[in-house]
Amino acid sequence: MLYKKLAELYKELSSTTKRLEKTEILSKFLKYLPESDRDVLYLLLGGIYPEYDERRIGISNQLAIKAISKSIGADKNEVVKEWKSIGDLGQVAEKLKTKKKQSTLHSNVLTTGKVLENLRKLPGLEGKGTVNKKLALITELFTSASPIEMLYLTRTLIGDLRIGVQESTVREGMSSAFFNKEKTTSELIQKAIDKSNDLALVFEIVKKGKTRDLKKVPLKVGHPIKAMLPKKVSKIKDGFKEVGQPCALEYKYDGFRMLIHKKKNEIILFTRSLENVTKQFPEVVDYVKKHVKGDSLILDSEAVGFDKKTKKYTDFQAISQRIRRKYDIDQLKEKLPIELNIFDILYYDGKSLLDEPFEKRAQLIRKIVKNIPYKIIASKQIITGNEKKAIEFYKKALKDNQEGVMMKNLNSPYRPGRRVGNMVKMKPEERDLDLVITGAEYGTGKRSGWLSSFILSCKGSNGYLRVGKVGTGIKEKSEEGISFDELTKLLVPLIKKEKGKNIEIKPKIVVAVTYQEIQKSPNYDSGFALRFPRFTALRPDKPLSEITTLDEIKKDFENQKRNYRYG
Repeated sequence: MLYKKLAELYKELSSTTKRLEKTEILSKFLKYLPESDRDVLYLLLGGIYPEYDERRIGISNQLAIKAISKSIGADKNEVVKEWKSIGDLGQVAEKLKTKKKQSTLHSNVLTTGKVLENLRKLPGLEGKGTVNKKLALITELFTSASPIEMLYLTRTLIGDLRIGVQESTVREGMSSAFFNKEKTTSELIQKAIDKSNDLALVFEIVKKGKTRDLKKVPLKVGHPIKAMLPKKVSKIKDGFKEVGQPCALEYKYDGFRMLIHKKKNEIILFTRSLENVTKQFPEVVDYVKKHVKGDSLILDSEAVGFDKKTKKYTDFQAISQRIRRKYDIDQLKEKLPIELNIFDILYYDGKSLLDEPFEKRAQLIRKIVKNIPYKIIASKQIITGNEKKAIEFYKKALKDNQEGVMMKNLNSPYRPGRRVGNMVKMKPEERDLDLVITGAEYGTGKRSGWLSSFILSCKGSNGYLRVGKVGTGIKEKSEEGISFDELTKLLVPLIKKEKGKNIEIKPKIVVAVTYQEIQKSPNYDSGFALRFPRFTALRPDKPLSEITTLDEIKKDFENQKRNYRYG
């Protein structure tokens, strides 16, 4: 397939913000896409492999600038100047290529196959001469590209495609193209995506029109699966309304999600953002080998930090560096120990348990997990329909330094990656959010040279919307928590545009913040502003798909006067 055809599709998808229109555009495209071009599905979401595959393109803005400069014979300073003016490196590449095109005698025709071939070589390059090898692969594509191809090739390389397409849009596009938007079929497609995390594989099945084959897509141990997500409630009785009575109540642990895959003696640990963190947590591997029965399984759990001396549980911030740090592992595990709390099981000894009722899954956990406090335990749980008992359990969770409680429907299946109504969370106050940094400002005085004020954005229907600016809660030094220096190092490679001290940043770094109040505000494109936001933690375990949405901001704004402590 010609890459230009895909680039024209990108442009058409970018021309509308309406989801239904995007779905219709995708539907027409997918209907005539040959099975042999199935890997184009990865490119549609800005990737080159299935989502479970950790390999990413990983090209910096600076390397992309070098490739643009080299391929069109422009001075690097000219590219940077245009970038600072336009703010979109893809548009810069398109503009400069348009100028160059008039003097170009000949170039090869790009295919999606050639694009994937070159891009897939990039993640594996290591050692001496890596930069030049990457530059050669990118320049080869740029030299053959037309202006519109340059636009989307550049955006793909730096991970900023900007076409407003998500997995759900592709799912609905497939449903519309091959099954006339049948709701039941759309659900089958989603379940197949949930189990495989592979859009191209699902497309190949859907293209043949055999819904029964969608049901046969297996859940594979070793392929990361997205975690099921809860809705929020502010009262125990509201939780009962959502999930039914009686229900299971469990601690909502103040740690980070860990999905554990075991196949005989091989154990792999994934975060909720599908990152492999097995090397960072050797003790977890040991705990699962020694204290969990079963040859093959997938467990859902929360890793919670605790103080070795007092045995008191600590908050997420205290152990967050264990996810980020990839060296001095033995020292860190002694300094920052964790307890693994197992609360769900998705697969056991050759059988998927996704459609089994939660009560049955919970019972199985308590049969196969040997409780060793401060190492590995089944989650603390009660089953009740009594509001008084539920509130007492909630207070006990808070006393144990946990965030609150989860309330779960006893008959509910496990739905990966979806925020479902059969599982809710309740915390003391709805005054904490997970947001993404989309901008920053360089500091002055003792903070000179560091980024010291950060623009926070929530998730809108078609991109990210600013909702506030934070500069408090960040440390001068990195001994405790995150520092200005560390944040600056994380964010500088993600700079999209600079104007004086202000910079625009590619959305990637997710942070947790608290705030005093939400106000309506014309100063931010969300229409809201956080009053006195305070940084509490980096959330490297959370993907962008799980940050706070504009709808959730609106709901918290409406409910903020109702400040319940115990429901």
